[in-house]
Amino acid sequence: MNSYTTASVDVSDGVIDSRKVIEALQPSSKEVPADEEPQVRFRRTDRTASLTGFLIRSIGSYVPGRVVTNEELERRYGFEEGWIKRRTGICERRFAADEESTSDLAVHAALRAMAAGNVRPKDVDLLVVGTFTPDFTCPSTACLVQDKLKLDAPAMDIQAACSGFMYALATAAQFIVTGNAQCALVIGADINSRIVKPDDQRTAPLFGDGAGAVVLQAADRNHGLICYQLGADGAGGCMLDRPAGGTSLALTPEGVAAGQHFLRMDGRAVFKWAVQAVTESILTVLEKSGYTTDDVSLFVLHQANMRIIDHAMKVLRIPAEKVYNNLDRVGNTSAASIPLALDGAFGEGKIREGDLVLMCGFGAGLTWGTGLFRW
Repeated sequence: MNSYTTASVDVSDGVIDSRKVIEALQPSSKEVPADEEPQVRFRRTDRTASLTGFLIRSIGSYVPGRVVTNEELERRYGFEEGWIKRRTGICERRFAADEESTSDLAVHAALRAMAAGNVRPKDVDLLVVGTFTPDFTCPSTACLVQDKLKLDAPAMDIQAACSGFMYALATAAQFIVTGNAQCALVIGADINSRIVKPDDQRTAPLFGDGAGAVVLQAADRNHGLICYQLGADGAGGCMLDRPAGGTSLALTPEGVAAGQHFLRMDGRAVFKWAVQAVTESILTVLEKSGYTTDDVSLFVLHQANMRIIDHAMKVLRIPAEKVYNNLDRVGNTSAASIPLALDGAFGEGKIREGDLVLMCGFGAGLTWGTGLFRW
């Protein structure tokens, strides 16, 4: 059995050699003692693509009104005082009201994005929603949003968990670039508070609820995804899953009593995998595009855990001022994470036309999506 290591690369000269980083993340030949668990290995791929000729016309986001602080969770569930912030960087998150569904959050974000871009419902001819907490198994959340917004457009869900927005963005952009859509609405939305086990101290404090949306339209070839990578490794699916409720394991009273309908996560394994996924996919996209970290104006990563982000950015020698974070205020909002951060960064003047913005999502599946975007 092989063991796997995280990157330990000499960058004392201030220059990152991406090949050395990738080599440091490769499996070693050292045997692992039988009583030690092997570290998780990111399934690296060199496959990338380019998709230019579109732009983000406008952005909108929405978070529910209910603020849930760390102190509230610590009192309610007996968590150790201060543990949540120390381990995750999260101070508070938002929970949807009982009467709110994922489609409701998505509609709020969509309306704000449409208003920001002066886009009317009749202008939208494609709707793609990234979510892994749908209102129902059937119909799709996208169809519910389409009806609520009164759009004359095809509508589809993309289920790639925390990579959902990146998958949805790349999917909708294909329609725009090929001329098969003129104005696409892309939404990432999740209500995680409904699927986490409340007393799970390692998982429940991480998640919050929210939605983010962007409007896409055609543009010249200087705009769009200069280089992007979508990837998946289903062999790691059991590291972060929700067992019951599908055709493999029906939801039963006994299963509900056992909590099989709640999200499960092997936090330690996911952490190791995520650091490797972020580091290697960013390096690969930059290397294939011919750009370096110095060329990127802003890094917008999935807001999963501040320790994951900090660790990856340290390996890549990216200064904190070039990384946008709102994790402390909203927690891990899954598919909503990246568009929520984009909206925040744009509103704060951190993104301007012509900027190179690198977005990176990663999560259950296992899936990841990294894109170098020319604004």
